[in-house]
Amino acid sequence: MRIKWLKLLTVCIAIPISADIYAQDKVEVELEADVVSNYIWRGQDLGSAAIQPTLGVSWKGLSLTGWGSYGLVDKDDTKEFDLTLAYSAGGFTVGITDYFCVNGEENCPTKYFLYDAHKTAHTFEANVGYDFEVLSLNWFTNFAGADGVNNSGKRAYSSYVQVDVPFKLGGLDWTASMGAVPYATDFYADAHHFAVTNVSVATRKELKITPTFTVPLFGCIVANPSTQKIYFTAGISF
Repeated sequence: MRIKWLKLLTVCIAIPISADIYAQDKVEVELEADVVSNYIWRGQDLGSAAIQPTLGVSWKGLSLTGWGSYGLVDKDDTKEFDLTLAYSAGGFTVGITDYFCVNGEENCPTKYFLYDAHKTAHTFEANVGYDFEVLSLNWFTNFAGADGVNNSGKRAYSSYVQVDVPFKLGGLDWTASMGAVPYATDFYADAHHFAVTNVSVATRKELKITPTFTVPLFGCIVANPSTQKIYFTAGISF
């Protein structure tokens, strides 16, 4: 279900589902993998070089997609497996994602089938979005699992909103993006109020290896005004 261009955005800014999908009359299967120089998610640094496979099946706008990220350098980097169930019609998309993330922290839970709200490594997120062609808008909210807390120490129902604008430059397709956390949560780098966490620009091109063989190469520059950090990510797709 995910098209190649939005797979680049998944690596750089982690949009888990596409808002530019049209219903298929037959079942389609996707199997691919990316190798990335570092894993940046919505302006947050989740680890160094990683392999990130995708396996998905879609039919008439309905899709189920598995996506993972596994560090290649540091054993304490985030190990992640996500499942996304989504439906798209025209430019409209709605979906639910189950994020399962394990890192090297001492008290981090590692059992996949543990769903206790205060012990689980799962985070459940709902999203809704629309692609207006000149731009796309997506809203994401955690509704269960390992969520953050607000300034009062209560469950934050952490949310994130992102605008993506496609454009062409130098013969390549680009996407400029801005993402923000609308209200306080420590789920997104200790955002104590409204915070812009992701300002990025991304592109990709086909790298010619031989006259008959090319490899998709992509790059993304991500700035996080909230934490005063900037990142550059590059990778290849198979």
